[in-house]
Amino acid sequence: MKNVLITGANGQLGNEMRLLAEKNTGYHYYFTDVAELDICDEKAVAAYIEEHLIDIVVNCAAYTAVDKAEDNVELCDRLNHLAPGYLAKAIQSRGGALIQVSTDYVFDGSAHVPYGEGQPTCPDSVYGSTKLAGEQEALKYCSSTVIIRTAWLYSAFGNNFVKTMLRLGKERESLGVVFDQIGTPTYARDLAAAIFTILDKGIVPGVYHFSNEGVCSWYDFAKMIFRLAGITSCQVKPLHTCEYPAKANRPHYSVLDKTLIKETYGVEIPYWVDSLQECVQKLLTD
Repeated sequence: MKNVLITGANGQLGNEMRLLAEKNTGYHYYFTDVAELDICDEKAVAAYIEEHLIDIVVNCAAYTAVDKAEDNVELCDRLNHLAPGYLAKAIQSRGGALIQVSTDYVFDGSAHVPYGEGQPTCPDSVYGSTKLAGEQEALKYCSSTVIIRTAWLYSAFGNNFVKTMLRLGKERESLGVVFDQIGTPTYARDLAAAIFTILDKGIVPGVYHFSNEGVCSWYDFAKMIFRLAGITSCQVKPLHTCEYPAKANRPHYSVLDKTLIKETYGVEIPYWVDSLQECVQKLLTD
């Protein structure tokens, strides 16, 4: 039975991995967050992976506060750039594999058709730059690395757009949301399921894209959250990006082409509205 280390276990994706692990009993799991393993400590990473005879690392840990990253460059760089390299070196020494989760922010968002894995990267933020550097470290130091770029992640765990909209929808009479940033919401549970498919079918090294199917703006996303939750007391108004100033630049268009992961692993990807409905119902009933 292979030993799988899942870092960032208290985050959105890590928690979903923990839940699905209960059904995927063919592996022995080690779930860690910073209290159990500081992945920014190279010696600690090497010791943990060796001591626990880890065969596969799934790195769900990241610095994801996009605006704060502009002012916390050093910490963001350690967690998003250097730490994946430490994990890659340590698991390579055991002949194991690494699954590194990355982001649509590696692109600047100037395209108008979905981004394929081979298109040139051009990050336009500290967050995007450090995540791209982390991809490069992982691929450099571990020959059996899978990079999964995802986007607009949400779940029933942690802080995310869906939970924020549900809260504000009950507190306010109106709300402005940008309509000129286009992408695809991704339910963290669907991404976790895709990762388990990769584990089960075997590592095919390379870069892959994963988000839910379909396309929308943040405005459309918010409107659908309200519709599914039955929130009618709050009006959602469309805003231009320039009307909602933020410290970090966001990609205006970051739809990801998922052909490769579907063809390589046979991953089935749900439509974003269907997955959103599942998550909203969970949040409203829990």
